[in-house]
Amino acid sequence: MRTYILNFIKYKDLFIELVIRDIKIKYRNSFLGILWSMINPLLMMIVFSIVFMELFKNDIPNFPVYVLIGRILYQFFSEATSFAMEAVYANGQLINKLYVPKYFFPLTRVLSSFIISFLSLVPLLLVIMPLTGLSYDWINLMIIFPLVYLLLISTGIGLLLSALNVFFSDIKHLYSVLLVILMFLTPIFYPMEIIPEKYAIVLELNPLHIAIEMFRDVIMYGVLPNFDAHLSLIIYSLLFTVIGIIVFGKTQDRFIYKL
Repeated sequence: MRTYILNFIKYKDLFIELVIRDIKIKYRNSFLGILWSMINPLLMMIVFSIVFMELFKNDIPNFPVYVLIGRILYQFFSEATSFAMEAVYANGQLINKLYVPKYFFPLTRVLSSFIISFLSLVPLLLVIMPLTGLSYDWINLMIIFPLVYLLLISTGIGLLLSALNVFFSDIKHLYSVLLVILMFLTPIFYPMEIIPEKYAIVLELNPLHIAIEMFRDVIMYGVLPNFDAHLSLIIYSLLFTVIGIIVFGKTQDRFIYKL
């Protein structure tokens, strides 16, 4: 861990450049570029309002906000971990030619996805909330907690997947299936109340579900996150981060033989 910290301090300028590069790559050849991150939630709100509020009636108050929160956080997790999974393999030539701390590559991809997703929250907080009648409160500031927890969880999983992908290229196909399963196990478009009690425990153990519900509580309902939710996400954050660091650290010296 000490080596990671010292390398980060020494190569922090390179780290920042890699983050900027990853953001530029995502929006390469796009006319509006990063503005799409803020335009997309507004367009999606219109779609959700028409499709789910007019065509498919539901009893969830402020449904567009409810769905957008779930969609933005799920999209961040999905994109960050998938993007990080390819990081080491995609930068194989650079790794073979000069010394760069290898963990920089998955880490910068998670962070660039986090920045883009954070920008997606700007229209939600500044435009969509007032339009749907949600008021501002100091409790809204608590959104930092689910965001940080999800960032740490994504970082740990990203490190783990990026290491595994070097040795087992089929992992990306398996993970794409797991992401679909995770999407259906996360209440993005539906309320938790419709899930039969015998299956509810599976969803309650889902860290993405806990983070999304925490975010909804502080934005939509003005409710402080409960201790159990914090404790669960802290445990998941530590667990995935430690596993990711250990697996990545123990395998990184063998990357050169596979790249």
